[in-house]
Amino acid sequence: MGRPRKYSIELRERAVRLARESERGISPVARDLGLNPETLRGWVRQAEADDGSRSDRLTTAEREELAGLRREVRDLRRSNEILKSASVFFARELDQPRTR
Repeated sequence: MGRPRKYSIELRERAVRLARESERGISPVARDLGLNPETLRGWVRQAEADDGSRSDRLTTAEREELAGLRREVRDLRRSNEILKSASVFFARELDQPRTR
């Protein structure tokens, strides 16, 4: 589970909307809202990627899918390591001479 968000989704959406509609730059809008300008700038860039007006970044859905796939790959690699270790263990057991 991820860490809790510092800013609510509503604040993010409102800030992005204000930055896009404002005639002023991002920095004054961020200052009015009590945000770091780089934080707001990142939110605006991500919103542009999500609505398709920016192609140099992944959309939020693509980021979530990528994170899920990376998690799945990590779990599968861990499972493969466990299976390799188990097969080595059982191969050793089968190679030992049996005593009666």
